Amino acid sequence: MNLKKMIYQPQQFNNLLGISGFSDTLLKNHFTLYEGYVKNVNLLNDLISTSKPGTPEYSEIRRRFGWEWNGMRMHEIYFNNITKDYKELDIKSLLYNELVVSFCSYEKWLEDFKSVGLTRGIGWAVLVKDKITNTLMNIWVGEHDTGQLADQEILLVMDVWEHSYMTDYGIKRVDYIEKFIQSINWVVVAGRYNK
Repeated sequence: MNLKKMIYQPQQFNNLLGISGFSDTLLKNHFTLYEGYVKNVNLLNDLISTSKPGTPEYSEIRRRFGWEWNGMRMHEIYFNNITKDYKELDIKSLLYNELVVSFCSYEKWLEDFKSVGLTRGIGWAVLVKDKITNTLMNIWVGEHDTGQLADQEILLVMDVWEHSYMTDYGIKRVDYIEKFIQSINWVVVAGRYNK
């Protein structure tokens, strides 16, 4: 097949090194894992362009592509929504107002988001905006591709696969979640909402 292929380059997140609560060892390992997703997206793109549609091999490559793609993009969103320079969400912001409307209070949103992050298993806690109703929801995305709700704008992503916290927190996911909350880049997250 003669398809236009994109070659994806890993984004650089070294600016996060030194962030409180995330050791450089943990972050560097996490960056390497993310780079593996980017590499596999490019590899699968090559295989798609040279495989024969309708074959079992082609079908499996297509299925795997979605998993690798979401692994790549979820990590990019995750790394971009944490910062060394934490500032609380502006209570006058549109995002803060919608969190209050959708969850009755910011505190109830936060409690629900943390609860989603404690869901047993590997995956992601994700704050999304329904593009039709503008309602905000916290959802659990298992692996990278199970639980994604169609047509939702991703605003905030918290990685809760073991690699995101075990180096620093062992099995104490709750401690990692607290540190993650204290590292959210609300400027970026609010910007996603306002877009």
